[in-house]
Amino acid sequence: MIRFFRHYVPAHTLLLVAIEGLILVSSIYFGVSARFMDSGQLPPDAVGSFLPIAAVFSLAMLTIMTAFGLYAWEWMAGAKEIVVRITASFLVGFVLMSLVFYIFPDLFLGRGAFALAFLFALAGVTLVRLAFFKWSNLAILKKRVLVLGTGSRAAKIETMLKSSTTANRVHIVGYLPLQGTHHYVEHSRVLTERGPIADIIDRHNIDEVLIAVRDRRDGGLPTSELLECKLAGVSVIELSTFFERENGQVQLESLNASWMILSEGFRQGLARDAVKRAFDLFVSGLLLLVSLPAMALTALLIRLESNGPILYRQERIGQHGRPFTIFKFRSMRTDAESDGKPKWAGQNDDRTTRVGRIIRKLRIDELPQVFNVFMGDMSFVGPRPERPFFVQQLLKEIPYYASRHSVKPGITGWAQVRYCYGASIEDAIEKLQYDLYYVKNHSLFLDLMILFQTAQVVLWGKGAR
Repeated sequence: MIRFFRHYVPAHTLLLVAIEGLILVSSIYFGVSARFMDSGQLPPDAVGSFLPIAAVFSLAMLTIMTAFGLYAWEWMAGAKEIVVRITASFLVGFVLMSLVFYIFPDLFLGRGAFALAFLFALAGVTLVRLAFFKWSNLAILKKRVLVLGTGSRAAKIETMLKSSTTANRVHIVGYLPLQGTHHYVEHSRVLTERGPIADIIDRHNIDEVLIAVRDRRDGGLPTSELLECKLAGVSVIELSTFFERENGQVQLESLNASWMILSEGFRQGLARDAVKRAFDLFVSGLLLLVSLPAMALTALLIRLESNGPILYRQERIGQHGRPFTIFKFRSMRTDAESDGKPKWAGQNDDRTTRVGRIIRKLRIDELPQVFNVFMGDMSFVGPRPERPFFVQQLLKEIPYYASRHSVKPGITGWAQVRYCYGASIEDAIEKLQYDLYYVKNHSLFLDLMILFQTAQVVLWGKGAR
């Protein structure tokens, strides 16, 4: 993993972007060469002449492919889904480039040259992507990790590896017990070797040592041996950092206040607030302009289906714990909480109307929150605002829950694109771990990544309820 503007990005993803960007640029030259080489009509400065269109084509396609989730491997079901997404992204890319040629006729290559370039690009990207999909699980490409500890914290690592794509990047060589005899991990995964840790590292060709020991006092952690390993060039990290890097979350079970205080991140400042506010106004204004027809149609359908208000107003908790009124399109019956007791929104909730199910699936019900962004109560990207009733409940039951209120809530957020709607205390804990990652590492780059993944959620329906 490579840290890019405080956000962890898999190294193979950056490599894939670079290779596919090169293919997209090269395809323009291949297409032009194949079309005009025999006729001798290539300009003397062919490289410079076609560089602008090659750059525009490459940037446009990489952006579309990102929005279609082609760089989010955790949601890939297989080679068939990869081909479907590539085909869909290139169809959108063809329409977009046709519009670019219409607006900027000086960039137009000619139909024959662009058709050939388009086919070269499609074939090249598909072949490279299938090769990456086939070879990404090779052991030689994985980081070899030795885990110190076999307790409940270590067991969390195995659980994560089974439920995420971290297994494509990390190979756990084994778990080395330090204290105690009770193991929470599979006994076959426990190393029975004895001796200096440095010797075990050399024997197994270890790249990284992961500390998963709860009690580090009274000899619970061999600090002198770990220092020796560190000085020898072996990476040594804590479990909290491992989960942050590999899973994009700050895990509560392995978290302590000293790590939050001493670790890099959790920064606030006037410059950051000013940049984020400008970003919010620009993106929200653009979204409002683009979505006005969809919002008008949604309002009409809600009115035709049932009596009651079109917009749903509800009190939510914002930055620094301040309450505000949120706006959404009404997606439930007007008697959804007739008993006066707040309820979590559940999977296939029977209180949802027919129109409500559709607009929830497409996230159209969230669009009126653009006005909350304009008023400054919300940001475009941030933790989702929760109702006061649930906030009071969650503050009592979940440690560090108040930390998510240090930034403005958002229409979309890291937890929203990484996890489904919250419908229980357990869901709230999972989402908080993603929210803490955002609070710790938020930046304009991460906001852009979340916007791209939000587009993917809308297009492919991941996580919607």
